[in-house]
Amino acid sequence: MLSLSEAESRTADLVAAARKAGADAADALYVCNNSTQISVRLGALEDVERSEGEEIGLRLFVGSRSASVSSSDLSADALAQLVVRAVAMAREAPEDPYAGLAPEDRLLRGPAPDVDGDDGADPSPAALRERGEAAEDAARAVKGVTNSEGAGASASRSVIALATSTGFARGYSTSGYGCSASVIAGEGANMQRDYAYHSTRHIADLEDAAAIGARAGDRAVKRLNPGKLSSGAMPIVYDPRVSAGMLGHLAGAITGAAVARRTSFLLDRLGEQVFARGITVRDDPLRRRGLRSKPFDGEGLPTAARDIIADGVLTGWIMDSASARQLGLAPTGHATRGVGGPPGAGLTNLYLEAGALSPEELIADIKLGVYVTELIGQGVNGVTGDYSRGASGFVIRDGRICEPVAEITVAGNLKDMFRELTPASDLVFRRAVDAPTIRIEGMTVAGA
Repeated sequence: MLSLSEAESRTADLVAAARKAGADAADALYVCNNSTQISVRLGALEDVERSEGEEIGLRLFVGSRSASVSSSDLSADALAQLVVRAVAMAREAPEDPYAGLAPEDRLLRGPAPDVDGDDGADPSPAALRERGEAAEDAARAVKGVTNSEGAGASASRSVIALATSTGFARGYSTSGYGCSASVIAGEGANMQRDYAYHSTRHIADLEDAAAIGARAGDRAVKRLNPGKLSSGAMPIVYDPRVSAGMLGHLAGAITGAAVARRTSFLLDRLGEQVFARGITVRDDPLRRRGLRSKPFDGEGLPTAARDIIADGVLTGWIMDSASARQLGLAPTGHATRGVGGPPGAGLTNLYLEAGALSPEELIADIKLGVYVTELIGQGVNGVTGDYSRGASGFVIRDGRICEPVAEITVAGNLKDMFRELTPASDLVFRRAVDAPTIRIEGMTVAGA
């Protein structure tokens, strides 16, 4: 793994070589990932994985033609050949009037924000194994748990550097840690599986392994003996484990590429009321220790917190430079990319702000509804907003969460679901996309 300064220098040198070879503009991205993962099952070590890899990608432009190439060989000869190949490819590529580097006057200048994404720790495989074993032991200790699918712990570190021919050359590093457990409760035909996990940037923030395991076991046991539910229209309440999925559908609908292709169900809703008043959805790429925090985007533009939804109103699209040019707008600092191709657009630490009601208050007036803890399948149409997902969870009766239920389908349209969404007060930042418990009125449940 190159040091941060070495990575910045290597990408800048590659860009300079591309310009010297005839490119009108170029950028280069270096990514290195090192990770260790330990898996245990039934108290025995099952697997130890160690991966170390680094790649560098070059994108260059000859006029309005471009090409992208990448290599895991960072030797001088390999990079020289990479440049020659990329220039030859670009000269044969079709013209694209929208392709190009980010505007030079919008690049990050001055000190980069500190997102505190790397703690520098390097836990040993033995320490990771101990954490995985503790998670599984706690899960198997829950009464009713009969088998284990395994538990584990992981540690990783990444270095990312970006350079452009417009004078940008910056990098940053991140660390990452995780712990998980997955167990089975019950016997024979009456078996249920569930899991729990936690991921952080700093190992000091990682939840206690025993707590993770106990939660996995408790969840599996609670799912035993699921019943059926009659079909009908009723309120649906999403557990925080699945409620963040609503924000994923929102994110996909507001990317510049989807809008430019006219494949978004929110195509004509810019500046309009999409959620109820009082609802805020915020993207915060500068949250300290956030799982997707970063000081600049995939094109070198500064990142900043932004309300995607403000008081229920859709405030704008998220765009890389190419989609922004296509729409006649300015890029928003949301470019994402890998080493092998052009940027796209994506969000970082996205969350739905908490509401005023506790989860108990949120469901108190529901006579009959469903509390969803798991969603199955990908039945969402990004063009129309039609939504239909397999689900399991618990029946809500007279304001209380009661018996488990499985093999149901919940359906609606995202435009209606967004308008009818009410968040609870239990927002916790645990993932890259977070939401509290949410209630959505008038959805259709197809049961037995």
